[in-house]
Amino acid sequence: MASPFSSTDFFTESLLHKLKRHPKRVVFPEALDDRILEVACELVRREVVLPILLGDRGKIRERMSALGLSCEFILTVDPAEASDLPLFCERYERVERYRGNKVSNAAAVMADPHYFGAMMVQYGQADGMVVGNRVPAAEVARPIFHLIRPQPGVAAPFGAVIAVRQTDGPGPELMILGDCSMHPEPDAETLASFAVELGVLARQILGRSPRVALLSHSTKGSFPSASSRRVAAATALARDAASRRSVDISIDGEIQIDVALRPETAAHKGIDRPGLSSADVLVFPGLDAADISLRLLRHLGGYALYGQLLAGLSRPVAQVPRTASREQILGTTAAIAVEAVKYHDLHLAGELADEEESAR
Repeated sequence: MASPFSSTDFFTESLLHKLKRHPKRVVFPEALDDRILEVACELVRREVVLPILLGDRGKIRERMSALGLSCEFILTVDPAEASDLPLFCERYERVERYRGNKVSNAAAVMADPHYFGAMMVQYGQADGMVVGNRVPAAEVARPIFHLIRPQPGVAAPFGAVIAVRQTDGPGPELMILGDCSMHPEPDAETLASFAVELGVLARQILGRSPRVALLSHSTKGSFPSASSRRVAAATALARDAASRRSVDISIDGEIQIDVALRPETAAHKGIDRPGLSSADVLVFPGLDAADISLRLLRHLGGYALYGQLLAGLSRPVAQVPRTASREQILGTTAAIAVEAVKYHDLHLAGELADEEESAR
């Protein structure tokens, strides 16, 4: 069967190319979905990701056969029958005892593909996870945040979206946006944390020092309010945090969206921003602004959106919308797998050794 992914964009292709040398394992808890099955086969065809499909093995294979897809090199696991189920139950009970909770039926919890997948990722049996393609966000949030540890030093987990639009130039327009899913009105410290972490993510994806903009309805006090002062305070905190961590990013705020994306606009507004280019990262002051902007970018701006990437967790996880196309799921999976490469290089070997030592 010919591949249905003949029109992947530059962004997805660049990520798949990076994965050629570092294939990773990505688990899909909502596997009985034609889009997921097609994405899994494409990842195998490209030799970049080993897909792990969770669910009823017979139904998954039956559906793949009906679609004319091959199961070769795709791992299918039924959590209720998995050999790791007793181990995962033991670990889950231990975590709950530490939290002061009593577990009545750990096997029933761990048989849920979302809990099982989160446990696989947390304990290194998968490198990343993609969820949300068939169920509401609230249903997958609990197992993710319950079992996957937060990243030290990040104020709170949050959602990042990669927005890509093809251009007539040498490459696409690419922006990273956050927080786009969790925090209605984050305080200054939380906004500052988002700015730094999004800058780090952008640095990894772009391969250069990114420009981070903390957005407001006001630019440098042009329309002062409690919200604009909060963004200005977050900017100062983010710069300080980036300096202490020696993070190679440029941070600007509080600024309006036109100033962030069109630096020449600053001159017309009497603001001195010499030598600055368009922002690569947009940090929104609240969830309303983020959600509205995302929908405008998609429906009127012609951008393809990848994510949500759940930043601030100790393992790479993405929560795609139920309306995601197979191309969006493919690009998001590639982004999560590339994050897993970076994570493995920086953290995983030492951390897993520490976990095994503590388990003994």
